[in-house]
Amino acid sequence: MDRQPTQAHETRAEDSEDIAVNPSRHPDFASVVAAAQSRRGFLKSGAGAAALTFFGVPALTTPTPAQAAGAGASVTLGFSSVPAAGNDTVVVPSGYNVQVLYAWGDPIGKAGMPAGTPAWSGDASETAAEQELQSGAHHDGMHFFPFPARGAGATAGLSNVRGLLVMNHEYVDQGLLFNDGMANWDLGKVRKSQAAHGVSVVEVQKNAAGWQVVRPSSYARRITTNTPVRFSGPAVNVTGTTGFGTLNNCANGYTPWGTYLTCEENVNGYFGAKTLDAAGNPVNDTTYVPAATSIEARYGFNAAGFGYNWHHHDDRFDLKGGGATEQLRFGWVVEIDPFNPNATPIKRTALGRIKHEGAEYTYAADGRIVIYMGDDQAGEYIYKFVTKNKYSPTNRAANLNLLDEGTLYVARFDAGAAVGDNMGTGQWLPLTLDNPTLGAAFATLGDLLVNTRKAADLVAATRMDRPEWIAVNPTAPGEIYCTLTNNSGRTAAAVDESNPRANNRYGHIIRWQEAGADPAALSFEWDLFVLAGDPTLAANAGTAQAGNINGDYFGSPDGLWFDKSGRLWIQTDISSGTLGTGTGAGGYINMPNNMMLAANTVTGEIRRFLTGPKGCEVTGISATPDNRTFFVNIQHPGEGSGDNSNPADPLYPNKVGAWPSSQGYGFQGPVGDDKTRPRSGTIVITRADGGVIGA
Repeated sequence: MDRQPTQAHETRAEDSEDIAVNPSRHPDFASVVAAAQSRRGFLKSGAGAAALTFFGVPALTTPTPAQAAGAGASVTLGFSSVPAAGNDTVVVPSGYNVQVLYAWGDPIGKAGMPAGTPAWSGDASETAAEQELQSGAHHDGMHFFPFPARGAGATAGLSNVRGLLVMNHEYVDQGLLFNDGMANWDLGKVRKSQAAHGVSVVEVQKNAAGWQVVRPSSYARRITTNTPVRFSGPAVNVTGTTGFGTLNNCANGYTPWGTYLTCEENVNGYFGAKTLDAAGNPVNDTTYVPAATSIEARYGFNAAGFGYNWHHHDDRFDLKGGGATEQLRFGWVVEIDPFNPNATPIKRTALGRIKHEGAEYTYAADGRIVIYMGDDQAGEYIYKFVTKNKYSPTNRAANLNLLDEGTLYVARFDAGAAVGDNMGTGQWLPLTLDNPTLGAAFATLGDLLVNTRKAADLVAATRMDRPEWIAVNPTAPGEIYCTLTNNSGRTAAAVDESNPRANNRYGHIIRWQEAGADPAALSFEWDLFVLAGDPTLAANAGTAQAGNINGDYFGSPDGLWFDKSGRLWIQTDISSGTLGTGTGAGGYINMPNNMMLAANTVTGEIRRFLTGPKGCEVTGISATPDNRTFFVNIQHPGEGSGDNSNPADPLYPNKVGAWPSSQGYGFQGPVGDDKTRPRSGTIVITRADGGVIGA
């Protein structure tokens, strides 16, 4: 029953984003900017003047209220905050309801299958083929695509009661996926693990009993590691035009023509180098070490990966075999048409190859589409892609290949007029062969795009503290927000205006205003919306770790999303081994549960709306068009200090928690029963009075 022991050189998935693999030593922007730039207009107001006293390393010794200088609508936060310390259920404010909708192992309702099959067994006995027809594990980013509403007049438009829910399944806990963990590892187990990754498309509908998954549905399908895919755009000279699968699907995006964008993040963790031991058994080849200047090193590939050991039995993931070229086929944004179950997913290579966290679209002033993206690892960059052609609101077919042509840019955040005020200007640097430096380094645009990180290094972009989700303010054209989750590896010598804290344990949220309110602009003005932290922790008093939150404390912001009214929703990803630990400066003792908060970006007020069950990350959010139903994902509930549960532990499978059984969903037997194993899942949040969420 023992799972394979963690090897000393193995990198855990939950820690991978904290380890920098960017060796570039180009100057930070403070030394790049030769002269002070004009300051952001709204920061010249009284609020901006006040901001000068609390941003920057010198001023961060005294916590002060969050900056209150945003544009757009000032929204109400019409709920009372929930406590930071929750329990093993989802906790929401009084007057709100929570319903579990779709959990790992639930049948997707594929057409032609009897309703409710293949049912979740609860004992991890499903085959790979059955897992391909069930919800994948570790739900992450998602989007609700409403159906057209029936009727006319007030009921015309988009439905608030029926649609397609499309979501990512980022990774797996192989100690829960198999009752004996990674013992007796073989190709069959690899295939099941691969089947639990990818994307779900399910039809959902509201009825008298609440929201339900429609089973069967002609739209229901899974996209997994072995689903056929196509490649398009400039890098097909490297990737080829066909391939298989998507994996480590983290955050997401969608397009105005009704497609879903799923983002491949920590793809390096699934590859490794194999050799055979004396008995002929596959093991990791510890002699395999990528050259320091290689693309493998720049993207974090190594002999062990994250310990999934797919490469032991699947040559596609063996870096000494098929994986040498296969690794270049992952790390992309993948476009999926949820309304056409026969459509092949397409990897859009023009958007670059990085550890994609999300893909947030907006419109340029001239009607082109702009996609914002973060590369989620310490010391990586923020990007945007601007299409060559304009969006056509009346010709869907004309938009279906819109993401194949355009320009990819990377951000440089420059200092402002006053040193230490943590606001300034910035530039979008094009990653094209027209740049002589890039033209000399790459033979073709395709070669550049498969090594996007190197291209960004060469143009001296700004290294950020783990850029994650990006959100566009719907009430303030050209105003963009990005979560910078944390970076405990940033030293005092490496701080800069946009990343002002050494040992940045709590993270922060940066925002920028595109020049002329046009997302296609090549320059912007930026400031820090908030520095996360815990001012109630005694060890943080008088230090930068206290943060400057105007409202409820939080740390490690990750998910970020605006509702249509302009409320900014923030979801946290405090690693499972950090939750509720640490009484020293930067500690998380007062945050035993991850959470979701709402912010008024004009006043800066932030309130805690939700806490998740034990061990989980709160991630992924979408809503019905009327904002009266929210869909939120609960990822890896019950996770301990590592990614994999240990079947040999006497408290298995509920050493940490038993959600969603603890929320009344599924099996309701005693804790410790196989069927109470933790399961990632999607919840539905509504107001008891039927009102708008958060208002």
